[in-house]
Amino acid sequence: MRSPLLSPRWIGLHLLVVLAVAVCSAGTYWQSVRAIEPDRDVITNPAEDLADATPIDGLVEPGAYMHPDLFANTAVEATGTYDAEAQLLVPRVEDGVWGFDVIVPLVTGDDVALTVNRGWTEDGADVPDAPGGEVTVTGWLLPPDSAPDGIIPVDTPDGQVDRIAASVLVNEWDYRLYEGYVALPEDDPATASLTPVPPPEPPTEITVNWRSLSYAVQWAMFGVSAIAFWVIRMRRDVREARSQRERASRTEDERGQAVGAGS
Repeated sequence: MRSPLLSPRWIGLHLLVVLAVAVCSAGTYWQSVRAIEPDRDVITNPAEDLADATPIDGLVEPGAYMHPDLFANTAVEATGTYDAEAQLLVPRVEDGVWGFDVIVPLVTGDDVALTVNRGWTEDGADVPDAPGGEVTVTGWLLPPDSAPDGIIPVDTPDGQVDRIAASVLVNEWDYRLYEGYVALPEDDPATASLTPVPPPEPPTEITVNWRSLSYAVQWAMFGVSAIAFWVIRMRRDVREARSQRERASRTEDERGQAVGAGS
């Protein structure tokens, strides 16, 4: 006797359950990913960031504390003139090679300057001058460098500083400095013959989106419910089919016995 689970009605139900489980699995995965991924507002395209750059003086005042949120893919714009005579080198390893970041103050107003990282070079003795005249720069705002392991060098060679930080540079430059510094894109004239600093990475911290997480749980529950309903219905129909076969078998036996007794 053919299984009742192979009837047209059950074949349709099998397909419906498979579809429901697939949809619920996809919904669970999608909402789970959204629940643990960084906020989409901070995951941006670096090129688009630069196109929508914000004037630096609209974000922070010189010498003022800069909130860490401003260092997450923040593109800024500033207009001023480079003080090429104040250019400094900052030792840094790039792909396993020792070299120097080239930094220079961009004077944006009376005694006010923005630190600009022009790029990296292996040979600090052969660095071209920064462009002259008034320029408008657009780049990514980066946080000040922290002292490695909390150690501050007592002395550095002339023309060098140990890190890019306003707390260090105020001893080298007679300007009121913005906190942090700006890294220039590769198409800026000031990066000529230098290796540009790569754009900042999006924040890696994970904040749980509880709404998406609750949706993920609901999708999972819907999928489990569909499977439970499917199993319960199958077991019930199989039991009913087995009971019908047993009743039919007993009826046939009783008929056979009655025929035998009558003859």
